[in-house]
Amino acid sequence: MSRSKKAVTFDDAVKLSKPTAFSTLVKPVGSLCNFDCSYCYYLDKADIYEGRQPQMSDEILEKYVKQFIEANDIPVITFVWHGGEPLIAGLDFYKKAIEFQNKYKGEKRIDNTLQTNGMLINEEWCDFFVDNNFLLGLSLDGPEDVHDAFRRDKGGAPTFARVMKAAELMTRKNVQFNTLSTVNSRCEGRGAEIYAFMRGISKYMQFLPVMEHTIQPEGARRPHIVPPDTPGAQLAPWSVSSEGFGKFMCDIFDRWVVNDVGNYFVQLFDVALAQWCGVAPALCSFNETCGDGLVVEHNGDVYSCDHFVYPEYRLGNIAEKTLTELKATSDQFWFGVNKHGDLPTMCKRCDYYFACRGECPKHRFDTAPNGEKGLNGLCAGYKKFFSHVDPYMRYMRMLIENNQPAFMVIPWARQYMMGYR
Repeated sequence: MSRSKKAVTFDDAVKLSKPTAFSTLVKPVGSLCNFDCSYCYYLDKADIYEGRQPQMSDEILEKYVKQFIEANDIPVITFVWHGGEPLIAGLDFYKKAIEFQNKYKGEKRIDNTLQTNGMLINEEWCDFFVDNNFLLGLSLDGPEDVHDAFRRDKGGAPTFARVMKAAELMTRKNVQFNTLSTVNSRCEGRGAEIYAFMRGISKYMQFLPVMEHTIQPEGARRPHIVPPDTPGAQLAPWSVSSEGFGKFMCDIFDRWVVNDVGNYFVQLFDVALAQWCGVAPALCSFNETCGDGLVVEHNGDVYSCDHFVYPEYRLGNIAEKTLTELKATSDQFWFGVNKHGDLPTMCKRCDYYFACRGECPKHRFDTAPNGEKGLNGLCAGYKKFFSHVDPYMRYMRMLIENNQPAFMVIPWARQYMMGYR
């Protein structure tokens, strides 16, 4: 993504005048993980730290907690613990984090979420999560052959059975969790099947497209995921095709809209409904600007975004400047504004720009027909999806405007779908 500084829009100026509110992904053990997922974009970040990523110290942890609470002018502060595999930090680390949160929260409410591969989940962890009201995201790609295609442990062994055991334990212990599934090359043509499987695990699902570029450094054990403009970079074999991703999400939507609205929740469908209703979506990729999701590494280094943890996007360190100061830097402001400023003209004129907003800048490596750079590599898939769901989203918007629940779309959708076919 370029750092070009283009014109600031009225919406950008309005954003600057609002109360400060941003999120962070905190990496207590950096990229350290007990999995070796083929498509993981974060494992290579250890190279930035010469292969050494020790656990976050109590001193840095306290600075982070204090600064993050103070930096946000909102009543509810949500901490997002991420990795690598954040449970490697150990239970005592999170007990200490809770202690610091209670010390600095004042009148604010604290929420905690944590993304895990599930490998270390046991009854003690579950009790802690329930007692402290954690919401977990469990990484699970689908049925066994889909999940194990790219999610292996450090010894190359499959992980599906162990992740399912974690899901079963968390369900039994009443831990709040949702699932996060990548949509990769193995998923193409299997949307309905994967959705049927996932709805048996959790009512809350995220499906995130995997489209990465890699190089194979000499002597390296595994390919390195790199920015797409890196010399020699090639599209990774596990990447989903644009059309394949669009069809995958359409197939899931067609099952959801006639059966599950209001009962099961798919993040992209929530995002779409928010866009059709003119409400800011919860997922940063679909906002007009970005820059409100910083990364805090194990040593206190702060980066612009989880997908841009590269030296050129390092903003500083919380031991030297506060999170408030780092968030307010000119570099971070333009990082966010350029999300719409760098889009090709065809995107801004697209009928579905209001819904897509160009999606995540990390996917913008294609060239538009007029030669402009920065077209999203998933453009065709998103256009397929948004055009497909348009009539249903319009109907749900009408329901909501008339103070009726969105699930009342179901009988209409069944009739519409029969006529459409």
